[in-house]
Amino acid sequence: MTPIRLVAIGFIFFCTAIAWMVLGSTVTARSGEADGSLRAEVEQLWGGEHLQRAPVAAMMTHDVERAIPHFKDGKQVGTHNEIVRRDRERRPIALVKSEVRAALDLEHRRKGLLWFPTYGVGFEGHYRFENDSGERGDADIAFTFPSAQGVYDGFVFKVNGREAPAVTDLSRGAVLRVPLEAGQQVDVDVAYRSRGIGTWSYWFGDGVSQVKDFSLTLATNVADVDFPNGSMSPSTRAGTTLGWAFQNLVTGQHIAVELPSRLNPGPVAARISYFAPVSLLFFFTVMVILGVVKNRNLHPMNYFFLAAAFFAFHLLLAYLVDVVDIFAAFGVSAAVSVALVVSYLRIVMGQRAAWLQAAVAQLIFLVVFSCAFFVEGQTGLSVAIGATATLFVLMQLTARVKWAEVFSSGPPTAGSSGLPVGLPRA
Repeated sequence: MTPIRLVAIGFIFFCTAIAWMVLGSTVTARSGEADGSLRAEVEQLWGGEHLQRAPVAAMMTHDVERAIPHFKDGKQVGTHNEIVRRDRERRPIALVKSEVRAALDLEHRRKGLLWFPTYGVGFEGHYRFENDSGERGDADIAFTFPSAQGVYDGFVFKVNGREAPAVTDLSRGAVLRVPLEAGQQVDVDVAYRSRGIGTWSYWFGDGVSQVKDFSLTLATNVADVDFPNGSMSPSTRAGTTLGWAFQNLVTGQHIAVELPSRLNPGPVAARISYFAPVSLLFFFTVMVILGVVKNRNLHPMNYFFLAAAFFAFHLLLAYLVDVVDIFAAFGVSAAVSVALVVSYLRIVMGQRAAWLQAAVAQLIFLVVFSCAFFVEGQTGLSVAIGATATLFVLMQLTARVKWAEVFSSGPPTAGSSGLPVGLPRA
């Protein structure tokens, strides 16, 4: 092995790494993950994330009629009524009871190279407001829809049994005005069936809110839901049913659940492509070291075809995930790549060396390392363990190698032509 050959092998590695970067970028662009274009299309077809807010009520103050005394010669001789005008203002009235039930039915849907956690939702809420302002007036009861792009079937919005007017603008929601006496309570009923994606949230209000006599029961068809940052974990959990219950809560947080996602073939294939140079570096290192130890140095052109066989794995994977399951695509691509390497080195190095050296190294550094991307969060640990184990094996194999002689400019040793051992030199 001469320094010139090492430089040539390094150049082949560098060019292959660039090809992998291009392939990874292509897969990322096709999957639409970077710009969120596919998610926007799914939201237009199915519906966006649901952020359900509690209904609000506010009173509009009235002009007040007062009895004004009438005086003559310093004595009151009568009264007359007079309307005292004042500026109209909206005063929020208290929500004193909330009983909410919701059900989420998760069903993953695929668009391009991505899976999206879409769900159907059934919502039902019973609320009670109390006019604690001490005055009578007209109260506006308002309900906001969780998504302005959604569809709402079986929609019901009643205040004391009275139906709200027809909704003409989803972004403004539904509003109904009712007269309220001082201290009077009003019951509000809301129900609908809709569809959403990703996360379902329930907000008490903007900023810090005080919640009285609150209960929310959320039923799902999956057990492994997550709770985003800034949300409250449930008070109770029974299987796939979650519950939140509070008597008098003051909080700036909200309730939210994030539904689990399936493994996305596009991003996984892209990450495997971006990581491929590390696999090839390990493989080339092992093959060079074994060539030195076994006195079977391969020609740089042999390394070129090995790099091409590695690249074939990622190229097949990137386009097979369009038509078959990602695990099937991974298996087919790995089998093809290993077959290319073994069938080629079987002729160059011999049957035994091709299977015991090249095939084993390829299975470890290409297949096993790539499998780590199917386990979320374990890729770095897998690479660290594999790299450490490889370093130990190579250190043991090369402990007695005299590297000064290996990289000397003397005549090539036997086997350096790349021919199988035992074949005569030309």
